[in-house]
Amino acid sequence: MGQLDFIVMAVFALLILGIGMMFTRIGSKNSSAFFEAGGATPWWINSISLFISYFSAGTFVVWGSIAYKSGFVANGIQLTMVFGGMLVALFIAAKWKRTGAVTAAEYIGKRLGTGTQKFYTFLIMLHGLFTTASVLYPVGKMVSVATPLSLNTCILIIGGIIVLYTSAGGLWAVLVTDVVQFVILTAAVMIVIPMAFKEAGGVHSFVNKAPDGFFNFFNSEYSFGFFLAFLAYQTVYIGGNWAYVQRYTSVSTERNSKKVAWLFTILYLVSPFIWMLPPMLYRVINPSLSGLQPEGAYMMLCQQVLPAGLIGLVLSGMISASASKANTTINIMAVVFAHDVYKKAFNQQATEKTLVRAARFFTVLFGFITIAIAMMVPMIGGIVEMVLSTASIAGGALFAPIIWTLYSRRQTGTSVISASLCGLVISLALKLFGTELIGHKLDRMWETILGVGIPVFVLLCWEIYYLLAQKEAAPYLLQTLEVKANHSPAQDMDARSQNIFGMKVIASAIAVVGAGIAILGLVATGGSVAFFTGLIIALCSLPLFRSARAN
Repeated sequence: MGQLDFIVMAVFALLILGIGMMFTRIGSKNSSAFFEAGGATPWWINSISLFISYFSAGTFVVWGSIAYKSGFVANGIQLTMVFGGMLVALFIAAKWKRTGAVTAAEYIGKRLGTGTQKFYTFLIMLHGLFTTASVLYPVGKMVSVATPLSLNTCILIIGGIIVLYTSAGGLWAVLVTDVVQFVILTAAVMIVIPMAFKEAGGVHSFVNKAPDGFFNFFNSEYSFGFFLAFLAYQTVYIGGNWAYVQRYTSVSTERNSKKVAWLFTILYLVSPFIWMLPPMLYRVINPSLSGLQPEGAYMMLCQQVLPAGLIGLVLSGMISASASKANTTINIMAVVFAHDVYKKAFNQQATEKTLVRAARFFTVLFGFITIAIAMMVPMIGGIVEMVLSTASIAGGALFAPIIWTLYSRRQTGTSVISASLCGLVISLALKLFGTELIGHKLDRMWETILGVGIPVFVLLCWEIYYLLAQKEAAPYLLQTLEVKANHSPAQDMDARSQNIFGMKVIASAIAVVGAGIAILGLVATGGSVAFFTGLIIALCSLPLFRSARAN
């Protein structure tokens, strides 16, 4: 990397930080602004935020590593997000909005009791710390591959920036920076692909030189059975993850909640086939990577095919996208602890400003804990092992029982906790001691099947028992929650002004990003693709400006 690349990275990092800090005033107004961005955010902003935070969790390092080694298998795995998103759009998203809860934790407290709420809050916190660490590690890995900085230094710097703007602006800062990061990422990947094809000798050469089975969607490790099991996991994860529930509840209507999930589905149907091309092409260009080296395949390709300046742009896009998952998860953990733990357990008379200060404190606290965990990822076998193992062990156990309660009047705190504990304990035991217990280590398919299947089986047993016993949850737990969509006129006006300000910031940021990429294309050698990409992005800001004025 040259000096121009570092300048580009610094400029885009300051842009994202500046955007987040612009929402300090809005995030400080009241807890509704900080926690749910006024409760009526435009659905397409929520959907893009959901997509980019979900997509970036392991795209460039986790799925990129699998794409380098196994080709279309990475796309096959990601198609489970398409079908999972479709099921969420049809059956789950509107259910969450109908609860009237600000957070999933609030819903659990009212539907299953405060004891159950505390149990899941603790487990979700642990899960969130590890999933956020699984994002900070790959983004640090990419920067360390391309710069002289050590891995831990990169993790610390990037994590610190994320914590700063997330604690300042709350949910609005997360949503708007996610949209801008989506634009930067899209531009970066679209610039890399044509240059990568040129380096690989064109489409025909790429197809001919690819290893046998490189264009198959399944292989021995990631089989069709794994696909079905992972689909079940993705459905409960997209539909039940507390950070994503916030995307369904912070829009104005149930219909908009469904739109959030539908746009997520459409984006995931198209994007993986574009995003996974660079590491697949690099397998043809340099087939010699082994061990954990494929985790850096994306960045190695960029360094080989891109001129000075554009490497910094692509790396900025990857950092921005990966940061989206981190800021989303840190934000929801802070919101839950401020809104559902601090207020109810320690300071029931807390004012709006006190709640916002508490949320900022928890943002900083959880942010730096995840930074520490991210630094320990290499000790547990690399990022692919961490992401997939965390998913198979915890995903179904934590989220499936709560989704079940959206449909059942019979499930209680006892039944859902027992389902979660059975899933967690059995899956973890088989992961750690599978050879001693059953004579062999579980493969990916069975890890995922058991991770989702065990809690679902336990819930089904409870459902049948309660049906035969003619029992339901306590009547006070089954009362319809107060729907918070009916704000006062002043609150509606405040939410509208927040939306207008947010759209203006997005439009301005996109115009600046587009102009910056176009200028970079003019300066960089062979930057014509970047120039035209920047112009297109800048023009896309015009309808957003018109929409903001119309509101």
